[in-house]
Amino acid sequence: MTQLEKVLYTAKVHTTGGRDGGASHSDDGRLDIKHSVPGTPGTGTNPEQLFAAGWSACFEGAMGLAARKMKITLPTDTAIDAEVDLCLTDGAYFLQARLNVSLPGLEREVAQAIVDTAHQTCPYSKATRGNIDVVINLV
Repeated sequence: MTQLEKVLYTAKVHTTGGRDGGASHSDDGRLDIKHSVPGTPGTGTNPEQLFAAGWSACFEGAMGLAARKMKITLPTDTAIDAEVDLCLTDGAYFLQARLNVSLPGLEREVAQAIVDTAHQTCPYSKATRGNIDVVINLV
């Protein structure tokens, strides 16, 4: 376990009802969403979409840190298309994911160095490492 220096932030979210018609609300009121089962009609999001959004936003922040250390500015049109799959094998559910990273205008070697560094420092990447299959594509 990593020695804790300090907690920077604690997200507090109250969830009721789960995937099928449930809802989640943060204590600060900034998150107020309804849930629905993936692939079904209706309103609401699902945990896989939330995970994809959170991971890709965090990963882009980690790329920004990596770029600044390299004295490089990320392109203004930097983008990540995150794909999180909910899978089923032998009655057991699991996740797998792909992050498709676009860093237009950067040399491929430089872009790859930024992505590789971000994947080592992003908290979501650290949390998933060795736990789910992850592919990071530089597109």
